[in-house]
Amino acid sequence: MKLYFAPGACSLADHIALHEAGLSFEHEKVDLKTKLTETGADFTTINPKGYVPTLVLDTGETLTENVAILDWIAHRQTALRPSGEMGHTHLLQALAYVSTEIHKSFKPFFSGGSADEKAKAGEVILKRMTYLAVTMQGDYLFGPDVSVADFYLFVMLLWARKNSLETPAKLADFRDRLMERPSVRTAMTHEGLV
Repeated sequence: MKLYFAPGACSLADHIALHEAGLSFEHEKVDLKTKLTETGADFTTINPKGYVPTLVLDTGETLTENVAILDWIAHRQTALRPSGEMGHTHLLQALAYVSTEIHKSFKPFFSGGSADEKAKAGEVILKRMTYLAVTMQGDYLFGPDVSVADFYLFVMLLWARKNSLETPAKLADFRDRLMERPSVRTAMTHEGLV
């Protein structure tokens, strides 16, 4: 299987999760401006949406979108999702929240937004992250064990730091804890981020 990523993009969450799950995969960098992969392939023939993440399975089937890919990984390595009857539902809830309420709020920072738009977005991001800090059930979102949703939140925290946005202290500690995980270091090294 192969993960298509852009360094530091949201695909980093999938990259980390694949390593954490112990799954065997290849990875290939994509230039999102030119839509070319590092081997010169036209990325839009792999994913017509033209953005990452994209995971091509060994069967040839292609998965896109963080929520879907991270959910797929959690099904391969069930230790990466909360347990119990409602565990999967709670995981989807967290992934959807990070995707729709936090990830999308970064748009002004990546699309040339004005200073005012960025300031307003920063306020929304802090509010959304504060909710997660308050509802965290331990060292990670669901308690003492890491989940794929934690990796997605981790990337959002990297983006916040890169854009000098305020985040709750509890989440800064969470980010620093995750930075120590071998899967995080490996993925960030592959992406040239460390």
